[in-house]
Amino acid sequence: MWEKAILGMAVLRMISGSLELIAALLILKVNQVEKALLINSGLAIVGPFVLIATTAIGLLGISDRLSFAKIAWILLGITCILIGVRK
Repeated sequence: MWEKAILGMAVLRMISGSLELIAALLILKVNQVEKALLINSGLAIVGPFVLIATTAIGLLGISDRLSFAKIAWILLGITCILIGVRK
C-alpha cells in the first residue's frame, strides 16, 4: 500500500494537472488573447502553491529521516526557486 505522503502528493499533482487541462480548454473556448492571458495568469498562482504544498507533504513524510540542517537547505532551495520565478 502507498504511504500517506505519496498519496497526498499525487492527489495534489492530479488536481493541478486537471486545472491545467481545464484552463487550456477555457482558453480555446474564449478564443481571445486578453481573456486567455487572464486565465493563464490565474494558473501562475496555482503553480507555486502546488510546489510548496507537495514539498511540504514530502518533507513531513521523511522528516524523521532528515536532519534539521537538510530540511533547512531544502526550504532555502524552494525559496530561491520562488524568488527566481517571481522576479
